[in-house]
Amino acid sequence: MPKLTVRREIQNLAAYVPGLSIAEIQQKYHLSQVIKMASNENPLGTSPLVQEAIARHAAEAFRYPQGGNPRLTSALAVRHGVDARRIVVGNGSDEIIDLCIRVLAEPGQHNMVCFEPCFSIYPIQAHICGVEIRRQPLRDDFSFDFVQLLTHVDNNTRLVFVTMPDNPSGYCPPLVEIESLARTLAMQFPHCLLVVDEAYMDFSTNEAATSLLASGHMPDNVAVTRTFSKSFGLAGLRLGYAVLPGELAEYLWRARLPFSVNILAEEAALAAFNDTAFYEATLSAVAVGRKKLQDGLTNLGCTVWPSAANFLMFRLPEGGPAAHVCFEYLLTHGIIIRPLKSYGLPQHLRVSVGTMQENQAFLDALAQCLAEQSVHGEDV
Repeated sequence: MPKLTVRREIQNLAAYVPGLSIAEIQQKYHLSQVIKMASNENPLGTSPLVQEAIARHAAEAFRYPQGGNPRLTSALAVRHGVDARRIVVGNGSDEIIDLCIRVLAEPGQHNMVCFEPCFSIYPIQAHICGVEIRRQPLRDDFSFDFVQLLTHVDNNTRLVFVTMPDNPSGYCPPLVEIESLARTLAMQFPHCLLVVDEAYMDFSTNEAATSLLASGHMPDNVAVTRTFSKSFGLAGLRLGYAVLPGELAEYLWRARLPFSVNILAEEAALAAFNDTAFYEATLSAVAVGRKKLQDGLTNLGCTVWPSAANFLMFRLPEGGPAAHVCFEYLLTHGIIIRPLKSYGLPQHLRVSVGTMQENQAFLDALAQCLAEQSVHGEDV
């Protein structure tokens, strides 16, 4: 039998670590009900209009979708006021991030730059592609130091990734800072693409003051990615998109696997655009829930970082249980949140905004964990 040789990059790959699922926690702890607040999903679920559209088009699942998804790209062009030829849709924005690296960076020759910590897909996909990864640590308050980030950029840098709002902290810089970064890169490194990941931008309190895409001015060296997974509640259907320089968009379409956006995902997206009531209700639920969680965590003595996203990053009170102990305690009580060890932050936790009932259940369980720890020590 032949011995297969796996590329060195794959042998050394640290794979993406997803949040735990409801099913596995139910099975592990024999629980009938579990609340998931780990993966930044829509707290209201999926739009009723989307559910109707999926059911209505389910019989078409045996058909291939139309190449290039023209109905969806046209709808996105109208929504964002851009030329449809600048839009690429993919199987989640992850696919588009991967395509940008594959299309622009030569393995073993070029590099990409990002912050640390950041969304782990950027360095993972670069590693898979054999592209050098250069990282700039965030400031102590998790804000961006763009001056220091630029020190890692040279003539072989083909991509710089910035997440706005950031994951896992929720930090979002003002628009003028990202515009300045784009200008500097364009003047000094014209072969470098700035990729701005706006997956959570819908939840910003002032999108017009923070979003390049919403500003109506898209520099020629910038790509902005967005997703249907969060505010539109379509995480399970895997659908994302990007607005890119026109010529680059054409190359991504060439390199993209055919039919990566399926018929049901496309119909769901078009229906989601029509359900403005659900979209507005989602934004309201996140704004109200985020404030409740912020206040509740603060009242429990936690350190909470300001967030413009649909999640909060926090650290437990001094003298409280270790983060992993609290995480396990919450699991046994049927609540899944996100430990941040995979981000290099072993003492930090992240919680997604849920429904009013879920937010309160989480705060109650956390308060119980902290109270029991103060009596019995860390073995809770």
